[in-house]
Amino acid sequence: MPELKQEYLDSSIQNTHRVETGLLKTIEMGSHKITLLGTAHVSQASADKVKELIATGEFDAVAIELCPSRHNAIVNPDLLSQMDLFQIIRKGQVSMVAASLALGAFQQRTAEKLGIEPGAEMKTAIKDAAAAKLPVLLIDREIGITLKRIYHQMPWWRRVELYGGLLTSIMSRETVSAEEIERLKEGDVLESAFSQFAENQKHLFKPLISERDEYMSARLLKENAENHYKHTLAVVGAGHMKGIERILKSASIPDPDKTIQQLDVIPKSISWFKFFPWVIVVLVLTGFTIGFMRSPDIGMAMLTDWILIHGGLSALGAAIVLAHPLTILTAFFASPITSLDPMTGVGMFAAFVETYLRKPKVIDFSRLRSDATSLKGWWQNRVTRILLIFILTSIGSALGTYIAGYKIFERIVDS
Repeated sequence: MPELKQEYLDSSIQNTHRVETGLLKTIEMGSHKITLLGTAHVSQASADKVKELIATGEFDAVAIELCPSRHNAIVNPDLLSQMDLFQIIRKGQVSMVAASLALGAFQQRTAEKLGIEPGAEMKTAIKDAAAAKLPVLLIDREIGITLKRIYHQMPWWRRVELYGGLLTSIMSRETVSAEEIERLKEGDVLESAFSQFAENQKHLFKPLISERDEYMSARLLKENAENHYKHTLAVVGAGHMKGIERILKSASIPDPDKTIQQLDVIPKSISWFKFFPWVIVVLVLTGFTIGFMRSPDIGMAMLTDWILIHGGLSALGAAIVLAHPLTILTAFFASPITSLDPMTGVGMFAAFVETYLRKPKVIDFSRLRSDATSLKGWWQNRVTRILLIFILTSIGSALGTYIAGYKIFERIVDS
């Protein structure tokens, strides 16, 4: 990465000039051109530059760094209020929804400090392109696929770090000044940050940055090949400028469709790993069997440990989020049982009970985006509280399995 960064900074690029709102680069590709505009997603100056460029009439298409689901969220602001919590819980999408909310928290707070809407440049591009009767091309990969590819490339201890980082993003009150935002768009600080990011967190950098550079480049090539646009304006985050430019100029994607298909694949879990929960269940049941065979007292002690530790930790997770008393009791009694069936989980039961007892109101959905920017908001909003109940009771159950399992092993050794 340092070598690529230096090559990028030192290169002399034709038809490229720096503007006060970031980076503007035009790449000629045979009979058509692609102009890349690097923006900051919380900058009014970026939105103004998008408006200015579209107004020139030089472009016959506008590409934006959005996937269909994020585009829908922009054109349909009430999309969050239409969430079906029961379906999200049933399909196991709680973690993804919670991660998406947390990822947007810092951006939302920064935008509020600067007095603008987050993603203002994308909203401007959509609105002004429609007014100019230009097609809007959604070139980014679905955020859900990106998050899943990140998850599958990370060892479990890195996943813990990631969840910790998401929690920190909710609690952090750090602000970024408008001057710092503009300096980031100039490329120097941002490129340096990404180089360090790539060196220290390669498992994150690849699916989050480099794969999306390749994906968006392939989408631009595909759209141009199919629709024969003469000049496309591509509005992307400044951090993607270098990668997309390098890929387009090197012509390293001979088959855009194949590239898109490969980058849309969700990696499958290691085949043996799916049997691991069942191995744990077999070991626990074997421990119970050995304990009862040696002595009913030892067996009952093991069973008591399993119930109290498992139920206690899951109930504690629900109590931390101030769940309904019946939800806490559900977590306590369901956890020792559901932990012996890898096909179910205490989080699902606890979240269902909380949703039934404290049905989210219209105001909870309408305030979901703003409440997600603070830790207090996550606790007060009924929707985010249900998500937290699912996550924390599940974590409590997972910890209970290992702690109680150790206690069972300890009693077998001591008996």
